[in-house]
Amino acid sequence: MQPRPWEEVIHAAELPARLRHVYWIGGGSGAGKSTTARRLAERYGWHLYMTDDVMADHAARTTREDAPLLHRFLAMSMDDRWVNRSPKDMFETFHWFRGEGFGLIVEDLLRLPREPCVLVEGFRLLPHLVKPLLAVPEQAVWLLPTPEFRQSAFLGRSAPGEGFVWRTSDPARAGRNLAERDRMFTGSLREETERLRLRAVQVDTTMTEEDLAEQVIRAFRL
Repeated sequence: MQPRPWEEVIHAAELPARLRHVYWIGGGSGAGKSTTARRLAERYGWHLYMTDDVMADHAARTTREDAPLLHRFLAMSMDDRWVNRSPKDMFETFHWFRGEGFGLIVEDLLRLPREPCVLVEGFRLLPHLVKPLLAVPEQAVWLLPTPEFRQSAFLGRSAPGEGFVWRTSDPARAGRNLAERDRMFTGSLREETERLRLRAVQVDTTMTEEDLAEQVIRAFRL
């Protein structure tokens, strides 16, 4: 595998200092990451880097050798992705959940101006990958939605005929599989943040958007 440009010139031990200006918001699907990140970026005038927005670019910058799960996923039909496999298999083989392409996030961040601060958000920010990049623990927080919050968010964003599950032969089953896969992912984030002693916020249906933003601000100690 060919090394990434940042790996050619920067030793891993240097990364926390090089990324001291970066704040990270990770978490489960439907946890309010994007909304919270936009609020904070607007409030503090920070640059916002949303990892969902660069997924297509990152996929194009990978090879089968350095991202085998991603390229296997891209070759699947929609039914094979979301209907024909178990949620456990979907969770265990989903490329972004396994950290494929994470180095490209780091590569992008190192190219951005250091001022003002950069706020990164997205489910691809896995705790065990982010922790070695932190100068201090207060630079990162993970939002962990309760099942009720996740369901409420999903219903609020979905409409019949919209979303990729409707491009399968069985949208109802695809939706159930996706919900269970995301439940497993949130559980893994909860276990990992606890084990690594990283900051996490539980997001439930009693919280307003402003409540969540304030909790993230406190986690960052801004």
